[in-house]
Amino acid sequence: MKKIRFMCTAFRDGFQSVYGARVFTKDFLPAVEAARDAGIDWLEAGGGARFQSLYFYCNEDAFDMMDAFRATAGPDANLQTLARGVNVVGLDSQSSDIVKLHADLFKKHGMTTIRNFDALNDVNNLIYSGQCIVDAGLKHQVCVTLMELPPGCTGAHDAAFYAKTLQDILDADIPFDAVCFKDASGTAVPSKVYETIRAARKMLPADTFIHFHTHETAGVSVLANKAAIDGGADAIDLSMAPCSGGTCQPDILVMWHALRGTEYELDIDVEKVRQAEEVFKDCMKDYFLPPEATAVEPLIPWSPMPGGALTANTQMLRDNGIMDRYPEIILAMSDVVRKGGYGTSVTPVSQFYFQQAFNNVMFGPWKKIAEPYGKMVLGYFGKTPVPPDADVIELAKTQLKIEPTTRPVLELNDADPNKGIAATKKILEAEGLPTTDENIFIAAACKEKGIKFLKGEAEVGVRKIDRDAATEKSAAPRTGPAEYTVTVNGREVFMAFEGNTATVDGKVYRVDMRPRSSGKSASTAPAAAATTDVTAQMPGAVFKLVAEAGDNVREGDTILILEAMKMEIEIASPTAGKIAEICVSVGQQIAGGQVLAKLEAVT
Repeated sequence: MKKIRFMCTAFRDGFQSVYGARVFTKDFLPAVEAARDAGIDWLEAGGGARFQSLYFYCNEDAFDMMDAFRATAGPDANLQTLARGVNVVGLDSQSSDIVKLHADLFKKHGMTTIRNFDALNDVNNLIYSGQCIVDAGLKHQVCVTLMELPPGCTGAHDAAFYAKTLQDILDADIPFDAVCFKDASGTAVPSKVYETIRAARKMLPADTFIHFHTHETAGVSVLANKAAIDGGADAIDLSMAPCSGGTCQPDILVMWHALRGTEYELDIDVEKVRQAEEVFKDCMKDYFLPPEATAVEPLIPWSPMPGGALTANTQMLRDNGIMDRYPEIILAMSDVVRKGGYGTSVTPVSQFYFQQAFNNVMFGPWKKIAEPYGKMVLGYFGKTPVPPDADVIELAKTQLKIEPTTRPVLELNDADPNKGIAATKKILEAEGLPTTDENIFIAAACKEKGIKFLKGEAEVGVRKIDRDAATEKSAAPRTGPAEYTVTVNGREVFMAFEGNTATVDGKVYRVDMRPRSSGKSASTAPAAAATTDVTAQMPGAVFKLVAEAGDNVREGDTILILEAMKMEIEIASPTAGKIAEICVSVGQQIAGGQVLAKLEAVT
């Protein structure tokens, strides 16, 4: 019997794939302890979205989380994290000194191994980042990223392309301890997985450790894992309930069962693992479990959204009151992938795809290029597997006002005066914050939200079920929104009212409510000066005020910037005039159609 090794992904990819990575450290550490006691000594412990999310949503320090994870898992556990090549743990790419700092700090805070990938399979983005990982004393698991193209598309994503990418890694002399084939969307067909790993096994020295990663999103993860093992993989990724199946990796218990009667087996005490899962379920019982996180989505092969990005995006859609647009956005992704150069749908490229699909739904097809997507097709994240659509390149060039480039990403970033340790130190000093290595990396990776965290101004965006509030029968005055279920023609409609915002079945509206007048109408007030309303085309939060009341603006001038779906959206003046009023404040959540500012004509 060949024993198949596995890494338990429950506490990193599992959290990202189910809860949008929004989980408090103290809540899950008992489950880490239970997994340790069950004999699981290879655990994914951070990196990827579980770095930024702690600062964005949990008001926690990721380095403190890693320290606590190591203390709980024990000194001998192999704790692995995820890195995105020169993007390290963010959506934006970094300069050389920040890439090196990432590896040094993760070693300092107790990690053992870093899995390192590039979503474009541009090997240039793995050379320096991989060397930094090894130089820091960490094990380096270098990746080739996989996915299935939407039906009808051809190019790049076949076994020959993956073999060429692996050969490029070997030719570049990138040092590594293992090779991982990473299918974040779970869409690579099992026959292609088998061909790819069988080819890799022939190319690599006999003792090379090969790892395969997939998700259950498209419903073929167990079959894909079996195909990988048959092809010669030494290890797979598995998770634990409640963070298994659906958008996650298959469950340890499911894979153990699937391998029964074959020539392979997982080296586990199945009863101890079952008990550990019960502890984990108890730890997470108060967290909101999105229904899409537990389901297989048959349409994912047409729009390859990774499990790790799917729930992160649906959580943001819920935050902005537009979850009803999700099916349209997923359908729009197919066209975005077709025209974007076939980068693998894994963070950050999956987020670029989603942002562009989001814009195509909210503003009209190809009316507004999302900046990261535009920079990708223009070459600022590296070389895409195939050339992007020429019309999209021209749109990106025109809207972003930058030229296409073929310069290496690190070369571009090292020449950028706004990136790197020196530039980040200046930002910290201007805010009166200590310039420790950790603070520098937090600010570089998380930008304004990292600074807010360091200043003690971070907000919490973790979705939990308030069971006490749900059962409370107290007659205390209501302090939250007024909530109603209204039956209209036999159909139940949920409504909530808070201030001047109304939510109707998930849609958020700006409203003006006042008592209805009775009797004769009051005398008409003098007519106010004619004004033009500046409204929000979509929900979001106010990120920055660029202009203020009293300023004269020209048509097209930016008045303020909204943040939605990890994008900064400029709100431009629809006409020339004078700003009579700014109607919102920084940090305020706004609804689509809400008035943001008022303009009056200048005579």
